[in-house]
Amino acid sequence: MCDWCTKHGNGKKWYMNARNYSNELAEETNMESYLTEQWMNFEQVFIRKIMGFSSKDLGYKLKMPIIGRILRNKAESMIHSEKKNRNPVRADGHFGQVIPLEDAQIIMSELAAEPIICNYCMCRWMQRKEKEAVCINFGVLSGVLEKLPRFIPKDRTYKIDRETAIQKLEEFNKKGYIASVWFQPVPYINAICSCESPECGGLTLRNNFDLKAVYKAEYIIQLNQDNCQGCKQCVATCQLSAIRYIPSLNRVTIDYNKCFGCGVCRHACKHDALKLIPREEYPGFDGTY
Repeated sequence: MCDWCTKHGNGKKWYMNARNYSNELAEETNMESYLTEQWMNFEQVFIRKIMGFSSKDLGYKLKMPIIGRILRNKAESMIHSEKKNRNPVRADGHFGQVIPLEDAQIIMSELAAEPIICNYCMCRWMQRKEKEAVCINFGVLSGVLEKLPRFIPKDRTYKIDRETAIQKLEEFNKKGYIASVWFQPVPYINAICSCESPECGGLTLRNNFDLKAVYKAEYIIQLNQDNCQGCKQCVATCQLSAIRYIPSLNRVTIDYNKCFGCGVCRHACKHDALKLIPREEYPGFDGTY
């Protein structure tokens, strides 16, 4: 994420730059129009075409020697697009990054623009027809979604304050959901999702096809082998198969190539064996997002 932090982070993490949440930025870039068209047609994001190719059997097509490289470059350019004429129906410019609970709570307490709402996760609904209000949206997007009833919980208690949002993020995190923050579209930020793999569209694109729809966190998990008691609770919690139990050692090991640095596994460990450290401090994995 170094390029995005340099370009949109104002000298820090891109999602810690207050301007990226501002109403001024939304007005300058006509975000309301883009977001309205995007979310009115959100279901089409999962069936969008790339250079005329359907997303069906995308993995096979991406492995094709020449066409695969062209498709990958085209898909990445759509995901990261900052062009003025980007297509909202394809969700051009819509990508995010996994974040730990602590960063998510800072965003909600200090940066997110009001109003704030908690609405249904569209990924979960489209993947397995389950409506669960675990997406927290704010700023211009909140007003857009309020006009689209299919995203709004029936009990109508979707409008929340900052304190409630912070509490919900902790609740979702402890439940095992991975928090992620999103450009929508870049450089405007208006959402923190708490989702699962493989329901999450961003995690699916990343894990199945290595498309950078969502990046790994600025952190990575560190294991204290001396504290590990081999209880295996963290193994069950990790959605990305980054933690494995070794019977002969009665301890776990971390596959750092798979670790996204979400920090969810920490909630399962009762022995203080897991903690997050900045990714840049872990040799070999600094800069690997």
